[in-house]
Amino acid sequence: MTQLTTRNNTPVSRLVFGTMQFGGKADAGESRAMFDAALAAGITHFDTAVGYTGGASETLLGGFIKQDRDDIYLATKVGYTGGAGRANITAHFDTCRRQLDQDAVDLLYLHRFDPDTPLEETFSTLAEWQQSGVIRQIGVSNYAAWQVMKAQTVAKSLGTKIDVIQPMYSLVKRQAEVEIFPMAMDQHIVIIPYSPLGGGLLTGKYTSGGTGRLTDDPRYRARYGQDWMHQTAAALSTLAAELGTAPATLAVAWIMAHATQPAPIISARSVAQLQPSLTAADFTMTPALYDRITALSPTPAPATDRLEEA
Repeated sequence: MTQLTTRNNTPVSRLVFGTMQFGGKADAGESRAMFDAALAAGITHFDTAVGYTGGASETLLGGFIKQDRDDIYLATKVGYTGGAGRANITAHFDTCRRQLDQDAVDLLYLHRFDPDTPLEETFSTLAEWQQSGVIRQIGVSNYAAWQVMKAQTVAKSLGTKIDVIQPMYSLVKRQAEVEIFPMAMDQHIVIIPYSPLGGGLLTGKYTSGGTGRLTDDPRYRARYGQDWMHQTAAALSTLAAELGTAPATLAVAWIMAHATQPAPIISARSVAQLQPSLTAADFTMTPALYDRITALSPTPAPATDRLEEA
């Protein structure tokens, strides 16, 4: 497996802090408080993107990390809009570095697969940046396994490789188990899943009538709108109450306990909201409890759909 390290050659934390809320639902003061809480909890890997909160996420994060830059593993993303052509990702990356006030980042993701741009154009650009030292490692987000393998073949022909993949993954979104996780293990790609709390569904707040992205954002409502998902969330909340912990702690710790050792991206709008996810780093997940949580949601069929072999 690829080893991710900070500039001072220290292995990165098993949890990643996602700064998508910085400068948006979390103002500058609350963003700073969450950053400090994450650091205090041992998190050294921070994730952002060129377009998060109109650039405020990168601007705030860039200011926060200055004092401890060599102890921080900094990841950002380009290409969510406008495709993965050389001109577009160059413009995005230039903006990233300006907003972060950094000459280089540790990990640069392609935010989504672009079927209209030759992979050779995209990855030759990334390879040049890597050779010049402005990025250390290459990642892809929201790619299917077959898309990763196409891109990996091109990357290797250029003398580089994909080091990290960022898929959606949670107790109610387990499709990544089918092909992405086995592919990543085979290719020694680090798995950094996003949305470990299912857009907030697995915190239990919607079970008790709370509001948030699942009620306010039609994209999230569609993504997590199936009845079984809400039943799973309710069952997780019941189990958490039985164990005297928070549902979010169980949801994040369950991901960390997977055999492929994913490093989930946690996020929040406040320190209070963040705390249950931070607690997952020290939660003891026994094999029996892992199996009990796994049984709360349907296990996806294997890629061949030969259920008798599962």
